[in-house]
Amino acid sequence: MEKGYERFETKVIHEGYNSDEYNDSLAPPLYQTSTFTFKNAQQGERRFAGEESGYIYSRLGNPTVSMLEERMASLENGESALAFGSGMAAVSAVLLSLTKANDHVLCSQGVYGCTFGLLNLMQDKYNITHDFSAMDSAEEIRRSIKPETVCIYVETPINPTMQLIDLELVSSIAKEKGIPVIVDNTFSSPYLQKPLDLGCDIIIHSATKYICGHGDVIAGVVAGKKEQMDHIRMTTQKDIGGVISPFDAWLLLRGLKTLPVRMDRHCENAGEIAAFLKEQPQVEKLFYPGNPDDPSYETMKKQMNKPGGLIAFTIKGTKETAQQFMNELKLIKIAVSLGDAETLIQHPATMTHAVVPAESREKMGITDTLLRLSIGLEAWEDIRDDLMQAFNKVK
Repeated sequence: MEKGYERFETKVIHEGYNSDEYNDSLAPPLYQTSTFTFKNAQQGERRFAGEESGYIYSRLGNPTVSMLEERMASLENGESALAFGSGMAAVSAVLLSLTKANDHVLCSQGVYGCTFGLLNLMQDKYNITHDFSAMDSAEEIRRSIKPETVCIYVETPINPTMQLIDLELVSSIAKEKGIPVIVDNTFSSPYLQKPLDLGCDIIIHSATKYICGHGDVIAGVVAGKKEQMDHIRMTTQKDIGGVISPFDAWLLLRGLKTLPVRMDRHCENAGEIAAFLKEQPQVEKLFYPGNPDDPSYETMKKQMNKPGGLIAFTIKGTKETAQQFMNELKLIKIAVSLGDAETLIQHPATMTHAVVPAESREKMGITDTLLRLSIGLEAWEDIRDDLMQAFNKVK
């Protein structure tokens, strides 16, 4: 395996793969197999005993998956990484590996709807409680940590309100308490933000989004220190079994090669569209960390390379107004997910965060008139024109 490339744009293409080892194939090979043969019974015994390296069964390890894991670890500046069958498989594996009955998890003020559902499931079944915190000061973070707190779980940018959390601040307080910090880095990708470099401990991605980039894979990735990744691999990955398929890992390796190019275009388009939305009379409030007026702007400059490709905004009116606006769009597709080549719009209160009770949604800033845009790779002028014609039809 090739290692040691310094620049991100080269790592996403070459890290973890040496064609000399694979019959000079330019593209990494796909090992579409469920199991692996042993030369003899003794070799099988040694591999199961951990006395000899090698592949056994694709739930436990696969060469194509290993290439993806090595590349993702390098991109996040981690020691090791694990690939999963979905983003939520990654989230659940990490949280279950770190908690036991009666523990406590401290979370950022907002989290993805299914993460919220998982936290409630853990509370109902195992009394693993959780609280939400704005995490906007050292005092607030210290006040929110309990004696039974075993980890801090952060989304930044937060889905869907685009609020940023100061990761250096959170990690510095967590280290005082000896508590690991988990960061959902999905909205940024490692191209825009590297939480491990800011003192955090574990990175989670829904690789379905920017890592894939083409809307044709469901996957998750976790990265961090080798010791912690080995623990997750041998417990909540191996035994619960939420592993990625070799074919999906192969597709992610292919998608990763264009990640920097795609992210540059996503960010460029988002900046143009945010500037357009800021001037529209129907837009009540804009949520975009690249806006100098945004409360998260200084944090963005501190810990992100660029503001990202996601924008949220509230439209004047009611839920019905928001839905009418969505229905009038032609180029922009109504769909959840993000990071695809296509521009997508969704209504968080009734879609991605519908599982969150209305009172909790309000506290998270998810109102009935909030819309989330994932800016795609189209000509930004065409995205703008589609938004404009929809605004013109909404009364």
